[in-house]
Amino acid sequence: MKKVKIYVTLRESVLDPQGSAVKGSLVNMGYKEVEDVRIGKYLELLISDTERDIDALVKEMCEKLLANTVIEDYRFEIEEAQ
Repeated sequence: MKKVKIYVTLRESVLDPQGSAVKGSLVNMGYKEVEDVRIGKYLELLISDTERDIDALVKEMCEKLLANTVIEDYRFEIEEAQ
């Protein structure tokens, strides 16, 4: 069994209003060192052993459902599940 960790983030060219709001709040709370905040998604999948190529399988899932590839980038890590 494999554990897949997927990180989905907005592309740099896309405005992140949620990140801007969090940055403003942190600065107002006294954390003046914060230069920027970008908000994203983190997903974990457990995938049973398969003959299919795991990299291709995860890429397909990300591009079809888990990430909006028009405005989001994604990356993933695959490891053996405990």
